[in-house]
Amino acid sequence: MTRDPHDLLAGVHPAIATPFTDDGRIDHEQLAADAQRLEAAGVDGVVPAGSTGESATLTHDEHVEVVETVVEAVDEVPVIAGTGSNNTAEALSLSRRAADAGADALLLISPYYNKPEPEGMERHFRRVADAVDLPQVVYNVPSRTGRSIDVETTVALASHPNVAGYKAASGDLGTVSEVCERTRDEDFVVLSGDDGLTLPILSVGGAGTISVAANVEPERVGDVVWSALDGDYDAARDAHHEVGPLVRALFAETNPIPVKEALAMRGHHDTVHLRDPLGRLSADERERLAAVLDDLEGDG
Repeated sequence: MTRDPHDLLAGVHPAIATPFTDDGRIDHEQLAADAQRLEAAGVDGVVPAGSTGESATLTHDEHVEVVETVVEAVDEVPVIAGTGSNNTAEALSLSRRAADAGADALLLISPYYNKPEPEGMERHFRRVADAVDLPQVVYNVPSRTGRSIDVETTVALASHPNVAGYKAASGDLGTVSEVCERTRDEDFVVLSGDDGLTLPILSVGGAGTISVAANVEPERVGDVVWSALDGDYDAARDAHHEVGPLVRALFAETNPIPVKEALAMRGHHDTVHLRDPLGRLSADERERLAAVLDDLEGDG
């Protein structure tokens, strides 16, 4: 590991949505433009090919192409590539290919569907960490995977020199607090993976966020994170409440359905395309989202 993971992973890292063309191909030109727009807005890193990037519907070649496009598009911010799978061999292959493509760090979702026991969970992450010499973030999102990474497993993994952090998206602040408590003496970073809990997670020792909302409001999400990290919790709380209606609107239906709609409403994307089986945001939620974005524009 050549960089301090706290320098590499702290701050605001938008989980980039993958834009598609009318015929379902990846829109690499738009993807590059999104990465450059976010870098220009002052984010601390970008995360392609994660859940928000619809990684579950990308082929392995497409997955790597997305990472390559983002790596080539940005100038200075680190690229944290999603490379996880429920199949350890596939996670290893994607991680190696992302490293070869120039990724600075890796984000690995825990194995989904097959629901490994803690021993198998730890072995899965250790095999990737042993094989690929990049900082790696283990990603706990049991609402998608069907199995939570337990605290004991996380603490054990934190001692591995390549396991640099933990993305917390379980919605369980008590678990996140215990992970922060028990890894605080390690070279280990806890990141919010739940926009609505970013400020509480920062308050118990988190170092930043991998954020959906930062695709739309990178500066406001930055105000939450950097104010808290600077110890200005009054300013962080104000920013948290300001962005709260957007966070709720972006998770009213399955991510990334609402955020892709928001990117189009903001004029960043010309069209809204998701891969089946995901479909467009419902009419009622589109109306709600448009009103939230209008309010934010009025406050800006």
